[in-house]
Amino acid sequence: MVENILQARSAFPEFSLSRYHQLTIAVREHITMVSLAAWDGQSEKVQSVIQSIYGHSLPQRPVRVGGMEVSFLWFGPDRWMAVGERDGGRDLEENLKRHLHGLAAVVDHSDGRAVLRLSGARARDVLAKGLPLDLHPRVFKANDVAITHASHIGVLLWQVDDAPTYDIAVPRSYAHSFSDWLLDAAEVFSAI
Repeated sequence: MVENILQARSAFPEFSLSRYHQLTIAVREHITMVSLAAWDGQSEKVQSVIQSIYGHSLPQRPVRVGGMEVSFLWFGPDRWMAVGERDGGRDLEENLKRHLHGLAAVVDHSDGRAVLRLSGARARDVLAKGLPLDLHPRVFKANDVAITHASHIGVLLWQVDDAPTYDIAVPRSYAHSFSDWLLDAAEVFSAI
């Protein structure tokens, strides 16, 4: 019998939940992420399929639509990132491939991305130390999305609510470097 030596492992093995004054940083381990890229001339059909299955129109600008179960983030012209919880054995990639066959490229990013959640009144202050974005609530609101960088690392950022709460997806290979930067940026709030 062959022994299974591969095991799932966190991209943030030393990082679980960090609480600071008015700031919480948590690892989102059970996220599934799938990119959709409509084939040339198929965008309207992709829109129609997603509308019929999930009840949401895919965004045409940098925003997030959907709910807690599955959300769709704008990821470029005729491109989206589907994000959901892996509850109950959900296979978002397989489901989307089945419904979008011949209409879009569907690629799983779940194990290639690591996601952290920042929440609390100091979340904007921490992110402002490394993101070249204006996160003021008049400019960047709940459900807004940005493809940008934090320090030197490319990230996909979306604002979940007005608390504010942000989810940040980084390439898994940069998770350690990103968490080092993030914890360093948050350090000032540990003593308050």
